[in-house]
Amino acid sequence: QVQLVEFGGGLVQPGGSLRLSCAASGFTISSYVMSWYRRAPGKERELVAAITSTGRTTNYADSVKGRFTISRDNAKNTVNLQMNSLKPEDTAVYYCNAGTLTLGTYRDYWGQGTQVTVSS
Repeated sequence: QVQLVEFGGGLVQPGGSLRLSCAASGFTISSYVMSWYRRAPGKERELVAAITSTGRTTNYADSVKGRFTISRDNAKNTVNLQMNSLKPEDTAVYYCNAGTLTLGTYRDYWGQGTQVTVSS
């Protein structure tokens, strides 16, 4: 059974840090681009960060550059998102996504999401 499970969310004060992790099972992430998305209340889902299958290339939303770091451990089948200097506007449900393009067909998987709340 293919599954992505996120954990590490919670309540944190502005300026604080959280580390989200996403554990994959039922497939190997080594050939997948791994991404974190978020959806804030009343807003559309947005891409937060992405990392290529080898980990050599990362991409970040402008709003999180310099504060968030995405990383992956293919041996452990996990991807992480280190979030520093958190702001109230980072409050959202964060989702892990694994995507791959094989023989012209795109396939992706989603986790169930983890809530991050930044508030004093």
